[in-house]
Amino acid sequence: MSKSRISIAKVFKQIVWPHRYFIFLGLLLIVISRAASLVTPWASKYLIDDVIANGDIPMLKRLITYIVIAIIVQAVTSFSLTRLLSVEAQNLISKLRVQVQEKVLSLPINFFDNNKSGALVARIMSDVNGVRNLIGTGLVQMVGGILTAIASFFLLLQISPRMTLYVLLPIGIFGFISLKAFSKIRPIFRTRRVINSEVTGRLTETLNGIRVIKGFNAEQQESSTFEKGVEKLFLNVKKSLTTTALVSSASTLLLGFASAGIMAIGGYLIIENSLTIGEFLSFTLYLGFMITPIMQMSNIGSQFTEAFAGLDRTEELMNTPSESDNPERTERIEKIHGDIRFKNVTFAYEEGKDVLHGISFKAPAGSVTALVGTSGSGKSTIAGLVASFIAPQGGQITVDKYDLSKTILSDYRKHLGVVLQDDFLFEGTIRENILFPRPDASEEELLHAVKTAHIQEFTDRFEDGLETVIGERGIKLSGGQRQRIAIARAVLADPKILILDEATSNLDTESEAFIQASLSELMKGRTTFVIAHRLSTIRKADQILVIEEGRIEEQGTHDELIALRGRYYELFTYQARI
Repeated sequence: MSKSRISIAKVFKQIVWPHRYFIFLGLLLIVISRAASLVTPWASKYLIDDVIANGDIPMLKRLITYIVIAIIVQAVTSFSLTRLLSVEAQNLISKLRVQVQEKVLSLPINFFDNNKSGALVARIMSDVNGVRNLIGTGLVQMVGGILTAIASFFLLLQISPRMTLYVLLPIGIFGFISLKAFSKIRPIFRTRRVINSEVTGRLTETLNGIRVIKGFNAEQQESSTFEKGVEKLFLNVKKSLTTTALVSSASTLLLGFASAGIMAIGGYLIIENSLTIGEFLSFTLYLGFMITPIMQMSNIGSQFTEAFAGLDRTEELMNTPSESDNPERTERIEKIHGDIRFKNVTFAYEEGKDVLHGISFKAPAGSVTALVGTSGSGKSTIAGLVASFIAPQGGQITVDKYDLSKTILSDYRKHLGVVLQDDFLFEGTIRENILFPRPDASEEELLHAVKTAHIQEFTDRFEDGLETVIGERGIKLSGGQRQRIAIARAVLADPKILILDEATSNLDTESEAFIQASLSELMKGRTTFVIAHRLSTIRKADQILVIEEGRIEEQGTHDELIALRGRYYELFTYQARI
């Protein structure tokens, strides 16, 4: 996956501009708020030079009224600003999470083989969080701070050009240091998100595999691995904190020098009667309004840098080609009979290391094709090609008259049903898991699937029946019970093409007898591919393909292959002895 670095122009076009009305309204509110905040330093001059000096009580009342009104305006605009932009920012984050999740689900299977699920969860949930600093109060506060600093600058010039020009030198040096620091810190934030995803991914694996960990007494080993990841994360945070601390210290040092110089120059001008005490107080307060936003830039700059680092990674993910991005996939499929043909198909997971070598066979509509062979021979790869999870590097796979490499995947997969060796169940009820492929199925269709897969054989013993909550990944059920739910799910999907990958591997003898009968019913009229190590389960297959080292070693019915007394005969008689 190529590294992406999202540009400011693209962020403005895709994120900021679509929310311009909220941002412009926020800018209006921040301008009103900051203008109101300038009332106090403006009033301080008249308080010292006129009210106190002349004992002007009516003017005192007017000044206090102005200040109170300004405070109320600041409070109202501050609340409105936060309420408006913070809510809109969270709304945007929610939408971005949905977009990223949709994108991730559209990616090919090999992407998930190469990325940890926990890391992907972190990318979906965390990487987009930074946009709250772009659409939320961060961007508006920065613009408001800049406007306040500019307004304060011109007000300072009116009071004392000499003191104002003196202040610009340390502020300019601070700005230069800040720009350099933030250019260094963006890669640090980007690396942090990568490390955080890795640590989160490992932690997710640890929690999912807790039984294996405890079974091998490996708690200390996992804790040590997690500790190393956390230490790596800490070192990254330490580096970023060091950089931000440098910026903060520079601001304290340089602006401290500015304050000392102002006191010296201001004191001298007051002694010379070139500056009144009220003007000096007003200048000091205005200076605070000019300097405070500049000092806040280090914090806001860090937030923006972190936001861009997260958006970099989100952009990287969004630029990853989806399964549907292939411009050759244009053929629509409405109805299919299920005639599948492999023509000289080759496939390799790594370049130059073919797993399949020139595989050719035909699976007529409604037939059952069994794939037999030793582990790693290529059986699951053939099933993966039929399921369109992977695509061949050479040769052609056709379904009826359609070239599978040119069909729209969603059109094809709606005719597909899959039952895997370790089929995945979602946390929820038995009913919800069976209804997963067709949530709108009728109660009659649901009960038919339940009956076909002999689900009632164990749900009748549960107090809540089909409403029983099965826990994460169906942990509260036995392997055989989980497998029967997966089969019921396939029955409900009513596919034209069915793939059974070790579908009876987790069943005890009694359950297997139930399931063999229901599978026979399920496979009627469907083009079925069966992968099974138990050769007794595939004796009635229309054809058996014996796969060895990525080639079809033998092909025929059970009786034909037994009579051949070749590789299949060896495997069958070996299992019979066991």
